[in-house]
Amino acid sequence: MRKVILAVFAALTFSLAAHAAIEVYEFDNLEQEQQFKELGHTLRCPKCQNNTISDSNAELAQDLRHKVYEMTKEGKSKEEIVDYMIARYGNFVTYNPPFTMSTAILWLGPLAVVLGGFGLIVLRSRKSKAKVTANNDE
Repeated sequence: MRKVILAVFAALTFSLAAHAAIEVYEFDNLEQEQQFKELGHTLRCPKCQNNTISDSNAELAQDLRHKVYEMTKEGKSKEEIVDYMIARYGNFVTYNPPFTMSTAILWLGPLAVVLGGFGLIVLRSRKSKAKVTANNDE
């Protein structure tokens, strides 16, 4: 009896793996497949934080992968697909947002911090040189 229960348990356990969903996409040529893979690693899942649509298992990411697949099969270019996704989900869907007034802080913020730090270093070094010179003059 114990062997029968163990066999049934093993059969049920292994059958669960058979029901796991694996997305298989077929393409007409290698260029379409390459474009699909690039877009999968370029577009961000709007639901997940910092995951690409190819890495995310969210339902929305699956829908986006399917839409990218459909558009790729239709012969749309990479730019057309990215523009469609940005129009639908906003600039968040791409890891490389365009320079606009709303994204200016993303692009100019790091530069401002570096320049501010450099300016602070220059000011402090000038003050310390001025103090040393003033002390030597006395």
